[in-house]
Amino acid sequence: MSDLAEHPTVKSYYAHKGANALASKHRSSDWLRQLCLDAGADDAGFVPIDHPDIADQRDEIRRYFPFARTLITLVVRMNRENIRTPLRSIANLEFHHANDFVNEVARDIVGRLEAEGLRAANGAAVGFPMEVDRWSGKIWVISHKPVAVAAGLGRMGIHRNVIHPKFGNFILLGTIVTEAEVSTYDGPIDYNPCVSCKLCVAACPTGAISPDGRFDFSACYTHNYREFLSGFGDWVETIAEAGSARAYRRAVSDSETISMWQSLSFGANYKAAYCMAVCPAGADVIGPFLTDRAGFRDAIVQPLRDKAETIYVVANSDPETYVARHFPNKKIKRVRNGLGKPADIQAFLRGLPLVFQAGQSAGLAATYHFTFTGCDDTRVTITIRDQRFEIITGHVGKPDLQVTADSETWLRFLRKETNIVFALLRRRIRLKGSPRLLLAFGRCFPS
Repeated sequence: MSDLAEHPTVKSYYAHKGANALASKHRSSDWLRQLCLDAGADDAGFVPIDHPDIADQRDEIRRYFPFARTLITLVVRMNRENIRTPLRSIANLEFHHANDFVNEVARDIVGRLEAEGLRAANGAAVGFPMEVDRWSGKIWVISHKPVAVAAGLGRMGIHRNVIHPKFGNFILLGTIVTEAEVSTYDGPIDYNPCVSCKLCVAACPTGAISPDGRFDFSACYTHNYREFLSGFGDWVETIAEAGSARAYRRAVSDSETISMWQSLSFGANYKAAYCMAVCPAGADVIGPFLTDRAGFRDAIVQPLRDKAETIYVVANSDPETYVARHFPNKKIKRVRNGLGKPADIQAFLRGLPLVFQAGQSAGLAATYHFTFTGCDDTRVTITIRDQRFEIITGHVGKPDLQVTADSETWLRFLRKETNIVFALLRRRIRLKGSPRLLLAFGRCFPS
C-alpha cells in the first residue's frame, strides 16, 4: 500500500483524470436532452429527486441509488398500426421490440454519462426482469408513469396509460437515475391530451375501464396478463391439481397450452391492450379520428370488439357479468386471478383495493373492524358503501361487524388451507355481528 502512488493505474489517474475528479456535476438540460435523443429516445424529460410528485418513491430510489439527484425519463415511440391489429402476434412483437429498445437506449445513455464522469444507472427495466424475490410485495423499484408525468411527457388517460402530447399513448417509458444536476428541470404539462372519447371503455373486453373513471385492476390483470407472472402461477397450479393428462386437457385447451409455451419461449404475450390500440389522442394520432369518427370506430375499434376470443375472468366477478352482456361473441373462461396468496397481513390489505368488485358490492353498506393478532398485530377499518371501498388504519366509527383473527390462521384461510368454520370453533377467528356480513364481504373480493 505504501507504493500505491507509484502504481501505473494510480499515476495514470492523476495524470489524465485527476484534474476532473472534482468537476462540476451540473449539466445543461439542452445538452442532456440531445444526448438522450442521440441515443435513440424520441423524447426525454428531467425531474429532481426531491420533486413532490415522486415523494412516495424517493426513499426507495435513494436506498438503491444513493447518488441520485436527477431522474431522466425516456419516451420511445411504438408503431401504431402494429398495436391496433387484432392479430396478437404482431402487436406483441411490437411490444417486445420496443421494450428491448427502451432498455438498450437507457443502457447507451448510462454509458455516455459514465464517459462524462457522471454516475448513472438504469433505474428499472421496462417490463421484466424485476425484483421477484420481493413477491408478493412491490417487485419494481421505480414506477415509470408518475416520473414521466412529473417530467411533462404526458398525462394519464382514463385507461391508465400515459398519453404523450405528440405521440399519444403509443409509447413505452424508461427511467435513468444520475448524479447530474440539470440546469432546467421539467414540469407537468398544463393539459391532459386525453380527449374523453371513451373508446377505451368500448374496446376493453373485460369492462375494466368505467366511463366514470373507475378502474378494475383485477379485471385487466386477470385477462390481459394471463400469460405473465400471474396466469403462469395459476397454470402451474392447474397442472399440479389435474392428476392426469386427460384431466389437464379437460381444464386447458391445446391452444392455451401452446400459447403459454409461446409466451415462455419468446416473451409473454398481452391478451388485449385494446385500450391503447383505440386511443386517438396525441397530435400525431388524432387526425383520422377528427376527420371521420365513424370510420375510425369501424376500422379500429370494431374489429377488436368483433374478435372471437377467450376472455379470462374470476368466477362471480364483475367482468364475468360484463363479458356475457356486452360480448356474446367472446368465450368466458373462469380462472384464478393469479395475484397469489398473500404472504402476510400487510400484503392482504394492500391487495384488497386491487381486487374489489364494485358490482358485487351492490346493496352492501357496512363498516368492518378487523383486528389481526399474533405475528402481525394490525387494526384496520374497512367501509363498503355505494359500491365504493375505503380502508383506514385503526378502528374508526361504529362497526357493523368486528372480526378478530389470528394472523396465521387468517392467511391459511385465504390459502384454503383451513376451514373458517373450524377456525371459528377454535376461536382462532372471532366475529361480533352477523356472519352474513362476512359472507357479503367475501363476495366483494373474488379471487
